[in-house]
Amino acid sequence: MDFYDLDLNDNVLDALDDMNFTECTPIQEHAIPVILDGNDLIGVAQTGTGKTAAYLLPVLSRMCDYPHPEHAINCVIMSPTRELAQQIDQAIEGFSYYMPISSVAVYGGNDGIRYEQEKKGLAMGADIIIATPGRLISHLSLGNVDLSQVSYFILDEADRMLDMGFSDDIMQIEKHLPKNRQTIMFSATMPPKIQDLAKTILHNPVEIKLAVSRPADKIDQSAFICYEAQKLKIVKSIFKNQSPKRVIIFASSKQKVKDMSIALRQAGYNVGAMHSDLEQSERDEVMHLFKIQQIDVLVATDIVARGIDIDDIQLVINYDVPHDAEDYVHRIGRTARANNEGMAITLVSEKDQIKFRSIEHFLKTEIRKRELPQNVGSGPDYIPPTEIKNKKKRKKKNSSKKKTNTVQNNTEKEQLDTTKNILEKHTTNQETILETTKKKKRRRPRKKKQSTESSSSSISIEKSNIDNQE
Repeated sequence: MDFYDLDLNDNVLDALDDMNFTECTPIQEHAIPVILDGNDLIGVAQTGTGKTAAYLLPVLSRMCDYPHPEHAINCVIMSPTRELAQQIDQAIEGFSYYMPISSVAVYGGNDGIRYEQEKKGLAMGADIIIATPGRLISHLSLGNVDLSQVSYFILDEADRMLDMGFSDDIMQIEKHLPKNRQTIMFSATMPPKIQDLAKTILHNPVEIKLAVSRPADKIDQSAFICYEAQKLKIVKSIFKNQSPKRVIIFASSKQKVKDMSIALRQAGYNVGAMHSDLEQSERDEVMHLFKIQQIDVLVATDIVARGIDIDDIQLVINYDVPHDAEDYVHRIGRTARANNEGMAITLVSEKDQIKFRSIEHFLKTEIRKRELPQNVGSGPDYIPPTEIKNKKKRKKKNSSKKKTNTVQNNTEKEQLDTTKNILEKHTTNQETILETTKKKKRRRPRKKKQSTESSSSSISIEKSNIDNQE
């Protein structure tokens, strides 16, 4: 669908023309009309699907078409990370180019000068504020911000915010908002905690669910099955065979990020590190250098996995297997964007094999396993949980069979010995015969049949009263 087929304000369409935006993504096609109609909305869609524009374009359009209070905050957008907040602020600058609309990004980790700038922007009543929960709570507690005239309350990456422990902060912020407002919530997943939040803060929302997408077809996925101590050598071997350009390496902890970035720098690679211990100015500098290609390799925690819009990433390396399949999709989704090709390599240690197998099961595919480089040595066998269970079953079955055969042989021997004694002694001792015939063969327990369920994903749009959901 073309953006001109939607009832967007002309100023918004002019900005889209300048940015060469013509075709809507599926989430934009379905969400924009709902928001333009003034309905609450909960959208389930992954990062990279265009959901930022899906809520910004109709909200900006409504702010142009309908009068709103001047010198007052009209829209609050909540973001789980500083980086996403900055990206949303930049998107607003582009989409609102032909509109007299102001915005301010409010996030933590800054110096006193930045804080005073935020305070001034909030006091003057910026039309839109984009904030991380903790920073906005700080301004609220000091009386720096008035949210009494807010018309739009938007939660982006809601599941991520709850995972980061911001649930209480969101509810505290919601108490400062007027009841008569439009609330929009986007989430990559729909766990029970998101449903509970929706019941609390949304009113008769339209629900849009896009199937949890699989990685783009143009991503070449593969994995090395290795020991933990072999991982750094594997990364260096990859870079030796292919000069690293536009590479992101994801690690599970900031300590690993620090150690790996130091080791790769010592090996002569142009590396930047991104983790939560950096000051905001340092994080901004690293991302800027990476975007302008002055840094070839970015080593990062999952802080970069969502919401960072860089289209030309060539390679993503999962130094550690992500915690779940959705995080895996988010990570490798940094490459093969904007119809480009990309590569994703995961390093799977022994302890991560179960997690990696669950990812393969979620994707309904077996990810190609690479041979370890010669200088690394041999690695462990890849034994998915299903194979481990089958081995245990076979072992138990053989053990049971062996035990049964032993009992049978012993019983037959006893019967022969008893018969021999009877013939030799010419006795018809009935009690002895009864005792021997009472011994029975042990039966092997019958295996219970297992049932499996399969599920399929689809796109569904429905207007539902979340309050009535169980």
